[in-house]
Amino acid sequence: MNPEPELPAPAAAKTTHRESVAGWKAAVADFQRPSFWRASWQIVNTIGGYALLWVLMYFSLSVSWWLTIPLAVLSSGFLIRSFIIFHDCGHGSFFKSNRANNFWGFVTGVLCFTPYYHWRWEHSLHHASSGDLDRRGFGDVWTLTVEEYLNASRWKKLSYRLVRTPIVLFVIAPVILFVVVERFYRSRAKMRERLSVWLTNLAVIALALGLIWIFGFWPWLIIQLTATAVSCSAGVWLFYVQHQYEDTYWENGEEWDYTAAAMEGSSFYKLPRLLQWFSGNIGFHHIHHLSPRIPNYHLERCHLSDPMFFDIKPLTFFVSLKAVSYRLWDEQSRKLISFRGLKIAQASRAAAATTVDR
Repeated sequence: MNPEPELPAPAAAKTTHRESVAGWKAAVADFQRPSFWRASWQIVNTIGGYALLWVLMYFSLSVSWWLTIPLAVLSSGFLIRSFIIFHDCGHGSFFKSNRANNFWGFVTGVLCFTPYYHWRWEHSLHHASSGDLDRRGFGDVWTLTVEEYLNASRWKKLSYRLVRTPIVLFVIAPVILFVVVERFYRSRAKMRERLSVWLTNLAVIALALGLIWIFGFWPWLIIQLTATAVSCSAGVWLFYVQHQYEDTYWENGEEWDYTAAAMEGSSFYKLPRLLQWFSGNIGFHHIHHLSPRIPNYHLERCHLSDPMFFDIKPLTFFVSLKAVSYRLWDEQSRKLISFRGLKIAQASRAAAATTVDR
């Protein structure tokens, strides 16, 4: 059974850009077919590579921690790539077989400390509501509009500023999310999702005990914590920059458009080849949101296949660093702005109001 919710039909075209993507369904159709051989090879070079690094880390312990820690950092790249496989399995796009998707989704979920069915359910809500101001709160980064922030209580403003600081957002929160939060299910979760959480927790404990038996507690803890912390931080950064950039898309419910949310609200994050490999082509996020049925190994080919995608402005790594400062959605300028930008906007609007009064 297809785990993806039915894709909503694009709303009536409202801009020239939206008219240009009216034929996107035909453009992506050929890339929605999973490849058994591509998927299998990706499992071998990803999970196999991750396992090999654990073997190398075991032998490196007798040499020097100066060798072990860099290997642990490198293993975080394979964890990110494992999560992309997990992610594709959740969309039912990695293999043609649902049984294969569910099996490898569970396996990679254990490696990434994430329960497969529970995460799949939550992530489907993210795809169904991404960019919709009226449906925030499912698999997204906490984002307030300027008006909401200005009308918020002092405590809420303080909490929001704290959550949106880089040290919390990209260092502390990612580890808490994957190590702690993912150990519990939402109250709305059904029995299959709840069972997924319990079974994943048991499998994570079993894997940890096995590695502790081989490595010893403290070496395992240092290696696992290093790999997990780096991969979680990088993964959250990827997710953040794929939707939180200056000219992103946010719209109120009735005005929300599926196609526009994908093409305007999901970035084309152009990374160096090595980082693109470790991130499983997820930088082609506009293509992914347009059709989650496209496996990661077809995303780049799909992007290059049709001129309609050539107008998408790429977000480069160094330019993307500016996204750290964007905090609030300004409904007047239709842009994400920083807290400093909020002060400038308030001063500008106050000056304009004074001029009108005169």
